[in-house]
Amino acid sequence: MKVIVALDSLKGCLPASDACKAVAEGIHQAHPDAQVIQMPLSDGGEGLTDVLRHATNGQRMEVQVHGPLMEPLQAYYAVLGDRVTAGMEMAITSGLPLVPPSLRNPLNTTTYGFGEMIADAMQRGIRRFILGIGGSATNDAGLGMLQALGYRFFNKDNRLISEPLSGKHLIHITRIDDSQVNPLLKECTFTVACDVQNPLYGPQGAAHIFGPQKGADAPTVALLDEGLKHFAQVTAAHTGKDNAQMPGAGAAGGLGFALTSYLNATLKPGIALVLDALHFHEEVKDASLVITGEGKSDRQTLMGKVPAGILNASKPHGVPVVLMAGCIEDEDVLLEAGFRQAININACKDYPLETAMKPEVAYQNLLEKSLSL
Repeated sequence: MKVIVALDSLKGCLPASDACKAVAEGIHQAHPDAQVIQMPLSDGGEGLTDVLRHATNGQRMEVQVHGPLMEPLQAYYAVLGDRVTAGMEMAITSGLPLVPPSLRNPLNTTTYGFGEMIADAMQRGIRRFILGIGGSATNDAGLGMLQALGYRFFNKDNRLISEPLSGKHLIHITRIDDSQVNPLLKECTFTVACDVQNPLYGPQGAAHIFGPQKGADAPTVALLDEGLKHFAQVTAAHTGKDNAQMPGAGAAGGLGFALTSYLNATLKPGIALVLDALHFHEEVKDASLVITGEGKSDRQTLMGKVPAGILNASKPHGVPVVLMAGCIEDEDVLLEAGFRQAININACKDYPLETAMKPEVAYQNLLEKSLSL
């Protein structure tokens, strides 16, 4: 019997690697002869770097960069097992938690550090990039990242804007110079985990939809949206590409727009990208059972989350999928979607939520529920 154990993290409780380990331990106890493959997963957001590193026997690479307010920051990315691919999360360099609540203002935050991380990887021989871009503190349309990679931006007086670029600079750019761009970029390919469908600007764009949660008030949102539209026009004139209304252009404060317009990146649904990178479609062909899971499962699980991706990838091969979670709602919907079982690991447990959220408790519950599979 071959069993694939492919869980997301139980947010705020267990990382994906520990969740998979617990289930695998239970399966081994119940079925000592089973072949169990652990495949910790991420939907392309938090944890992507570690998931890719773990799955490919890769290496954690430390790098000194600048944070969203240009503060010195110790960051890291993963060099995957093939030694030419990197896994990166922009939130590690430019994420909202890096900015104190009192300083949150997307006029001032930058993706510069993310560009520094890409540049560092290129210098180490990396030529393929898998990027997660969720959780940003920024709304600079990738200006900072592009600046760190050698793009130069000029204002209406044809003066180089030399300070670190952020959202407030979008409206002032009138000319772009790429003569000093890192030449290694031409050898690189970028694939981006992106489940956001928003365009760059407009009522559903980056500023209006995501700006307020990053600290933007109404006047700031309006200014940023105007800047995004202006930058899109300047970009179209420079590159010949008009990606502003492309689904995902507004992801990460417009970083999706910069990655596709300047780095020829491909945007993919997060879990699809991760499953491709981990060759899940090959592994599942001869599997007897797949066990997946997350912290809470409900009808939203079917909207592109890890268990839904696992279910969709397993169906063509007729492999049953069991779902495990710390909380199960809409069980009838989940079963109708095709899960063989939807197991609440806290069922019949008489304790408060804070107890259920303890890592050691969740680990033991996953292990115990796995014994009956």
